[in-house]
Amino acid sequence: MNWKTLLLLFFPALVMAHGGGLDKNGGHNDRKNGGYHCHRDACVSQHKKSDEALNDAVRDERPFSYVYRREDWKHWSDFDEDCMNTRHEILKSQADGGIKLSPDGCYVSKSVWNDPFSGKQLTRSSDLDVDHIVPLKWASDHGGVGWTKNEKERFANDPINLLAVDDGLNQAKGAKGPTEWMPPNHAFRCHYLRLWVSVLEKYPLLQMKSAEKRTFMRQLDACKS
Repeated sequence: MNWKTLLLLFFPALVMAHGGGLDKNGGHNDRKNGGYHCHRDACVSQHKKSDEALNDAVRDERPFSYVYRREDWKHWSDFDEDCMNTRHEILKSQADGGIKLSPDGCYVSKSVWNDPFSGKQLTRSSDLDVDHIVPLKWASDHGGVGWTKNEKERFANDPINLLAVDDGLNQAKGAKGPTEWMPPNHAFRCHYLRLWVSVLEKYPLLQMKSAEKRTFMRQLDACKS
């Protein structure tokens, strides 16, 4: 047992001295500056990733923060107060057939949706997720972290960034950008890239890293041929 482990066992207050308990990796974020601190060997890889991301941001001269909290990006709001939240507004507007609503008219339960990610047809709303084309964490990591909560909520509910898709494929995508993940449906890929362009043009503060942008431009160029 090394001296660092002994300190943690006998002086756990040291862990809390500069903000936050330990996460599952054995580290935590500093409340003052968002920096990530390791207190166990298991978190070394996480620390390395955060350092690499910070270095990328400095090189690209763009904002950066380690901190992403999904609860700060409130989504599925009901801005028009008609009892139907953004998720179901999107399911309704992107349906390709007759729509069956819940008895109170607040939820879409059934219809026909042509899932662009898989190219398959789905009929139950429970089989669909409403995907953030530009994921919320990606947006946070690429310039959106400094937005106000209202700005984050508007982004998280903006129809230009929302797409009804197969739930399993949405989960497979996670917070990945187009340089890391593309829809299995090859026929949709170029349109998917153009959707990214539309969102990034509307929100110019969001900037890709240099390496991501080079790959993204090659992807777009391939769509022209």
